[in-house]
Amino acid sequence: MSDAAIETCGLTRSFGDQVALDHLDLRIERGEIFGFLGPNGAGKSTTIRLLLDFLRPTSGSASVLGFDCRRESVEVRRRTGYLPGELRLYGGLTGNQTVALFTGLRDGRVDPARAKRMAAELELDLTKKASSLSKGNRQKLGVLLALLGQPEVLLLDEPTSGLDPLVQRVVWEMLRREAEHGTTVFFSSHVMSEVEVTCERVGILRAGKLVAVEPVTTLKGRSGRHVEVSFAGTAPPPAVFTAAGVREIRREVSTLEFELAGEIDPLLKALAPYHVVDLRTEQATLDEILLHYYEKEAVR
Repeated sequence: MSDAAIETCGLTRSFGDQVALDHLDLRIERGEIFGFLGPNGAGKSTTIRLLLDFLRPTSGSASVLGFDCRRESVEVRRRTGYLPGELRLYGGLTGNQTVALFTGLRDGRVDPARAKRMAAELELDLTKKASSLSKGNRQKLGVLLALLGQPEVLLLDEPTSGLDPLVQRVVWEMLRREAEHGTTVFFSSHVMSEVEVTCERVGILRAGKLVAVEPVTTLKGRSGRHVEVSFAGTAPPPAVFTAAGVREIRREVSTLEFELAGEIDPLLKALAPYHVVDLRTEQATLDEILLHYYEKEAVR
């Protein structure tokens, strides 16, 4: 039996002539928080549905906690908490009734006190019917239901969709806490800010193909930086920076902004003859890194 929490080998799913997922090879370790990144239509939701046997692969295989996702799908679901991208609830049931229903589906392996604590942490009123809840509160209930029974693996499709920033932070903290207790968290997202604060590694998916799997620190560490320079007078002409290994991305009367890959020393030497009032450097965001991967793949 595999030691991996999630493992796929050549996992492929086509819909007619359209390939939604193209030979996905991926291994996620137990207790890891893994972000699956890509725009809408990249294949993220398809992957999660294949892991849960809601879809059958065209070819390839997948396993969760060593259980084959097709032959042993009941065992996979027994050990998994799931939050779909399009959450649908029983509108006539209150939050408490919905929790009770899912507790029964979990063979009673739910700590009621823990469920109440999580609801309080999310500021979720469980006495209201699902039909009366806002989108954000429905999403909170979905997060709570996914965490019921302390599953060994969490498969979350855009878990913070519709949540305000303060609640997003609460959810991130809950997921980190689950991972500290050994739960594997696999979530899809196109929101880079949540990936930066929660994930250890990320996979970047584009048009059904996995284009990179990297630790977040590695991605950010080897990415370019932005350098903004303010001058006492008019900014020097572009020719001054030709040999400095930088790309000018913004020019104002007395301010320049560069994109820099590698050491900053050549830029500093080019600036030395000029009166520099201020210099600010900022690492590229994951949004920019992701865009870089998409652009790189598009020109292949």
